[in-house]
Amino acid sequence: MQTIENYRGIIPAISTPFKTDNSIDEAELRRLASWLAGHEGVVAVMTNGHTGEVFSLTPLERAEVTRIVADELKGKCPVISSIVCEGLTEAAEHARLAAAAGAAALDVMPPHHWLRFGFLPDHATAYFDAIWQASKLDLIAHVYPAWTKASYSSKLMADLARLPYVKAFKVGQREMSKYARDIKAVRDADPSKMILTCHDEYLLASMVQGVDGALVGFASCIPQLIIDLLASVKRGDLNEAMRIQALITPIKEAVYGNGEPTGEAHARMKTAMMLAGVIKSDHVRPPTHAPSKEEVDIIRAALANAGLLKS
Repeated sequence: MQTIENYRGIIPAISTPFKTDNSIDEAELRRLASWLAGHEGVVAVMTNGHTGEVFSLTPLERAEVTRIVADELKGKCPVISSIVCEGLTEAAEHARLAAAAGAAALDVMPPHHWLRFGFLPDHATAYFDAIWQASKLDLIAHVYPAWTKASYSSKLMADLARLPYVKAFKVGQREMSKYARDIKAVRDADPSKMILTCHDEYLLASMVQGVDGALVGFASCIPQLIIDLLASVKRGDLNEAMRIQALITPIKEAVYGNGEPTGEAHARMKTAMMLAGVIKSDHVRPPTHAPSKEEVDIIRAALANAGLLKS
């Protein structure tokens, strides 16, 4: 198992290629993982995120995706696996499976029943502790949008930052004033903890807040543009950053529209990846729908604008 040195850089949340019979396409998954890890500036690859259609995967399939990617990237690039569970026992089981599969760290999503019922701060700390006790791996706190009941307060963010095994925050507040407050809370609590934007749909605006990197599904599609965008921000070259963002924006709008990432957006992103020659098939598991002809035309035009359309 590899370790992640500092989390500073781009971490693609990898898409999961499927065959038309809905089985995992191992050969394509390996090819995609190697292609992503081959980009200078990619510091890790994450499996089982929303982009990877995690909700369509069984627990054993999630472990298998991580095993395939970790095996393919052994000695080249560390792998993070998301934990998407509802309770402490289930989360601990998934954490053990991910560790055995070769994950170097775990991205901890909030249990989704919190979206409906909310939670208490000690629920969150107990959840993180159960996952760490089961795996002994670095943890990344996956921060949900501010408008959800699963959103973490700035105080809880600081408390999580003080946990020695929480190494980074995947921040996706989608509300910029809270985003800034939360970043400050983490920095004040422990400045060694990494801040990774997951705002796929407005990358530049979130990067200029002083983040260390980006953990985004969009980097599974356009890794080099996102690598170059972060590098220009780090250099303080706003003109170059705006030029790159102008190439990203039409693709972003074709994939995400005016909203946040969704299952249908992930299907559109798969189509963009196929049209760019990144993957061979854009098949998604039902009930997610493939893009319409009109949507495909918009995606094709956006890729052509950025010079990424495969001829």
